[in-house]
Amino acid sequence: MHLHRYERIWLIIGGATLVLFLSIVGVQAFATDAHPPGSLVTVDPKTVTQEAPFNKPSLTQVGEKEYKAVMVARMFSFQPGQMEIPAGSTVHFQITSPDVVHGFEIAGTNVNMMVVPGHINRATYTFDRPGEYLIVCNEYCGTGHQVMGGKIIVK
Repeated sequence: MHLHRYERIWLIIGGATLVLFLSIVGVQAFATDAHPPGSLVTVDPKTVTQEAPFNKPSLTQVGEKEYKAVMVARMFSFQPGQMEIPAGSTVHFQITSPDVVHGFEIAGTNVNMMVVPGHINRATYTFDRPGEYLIVCNEYCGTGHQVMGGKIIVK
């Protein structure tokens, strides 16, 4: 088979670009240890409200301007429903559900998770700007879904 000179040149350029792109993505994935999450952490949804730390959902300070929020999403509320933190604080969220699938979205941020019964989801976010951040359930969870919400007050 005979390829025209320009076809051969474009095939070489396209192949080299593909190899370069795959090499860059591969190196970045392994060098920065950016892998999909592999460890699934679960809890029995029937006893989630009796087991630590979900038996006492709360916001606790773990360092200077660093907090841990242990939360439970249930029909039709988040526990705790309101949290106050100073501006510039980093919050490590840990959330699960004992009943149905819920959504966990903090409006105005990139925090957005599905809360599946028995699965423990985690997210971390730094709240740099003061204000009120609304927590909403963005997965339909039943007839009272529209009233399910919470609030983070950043001072």
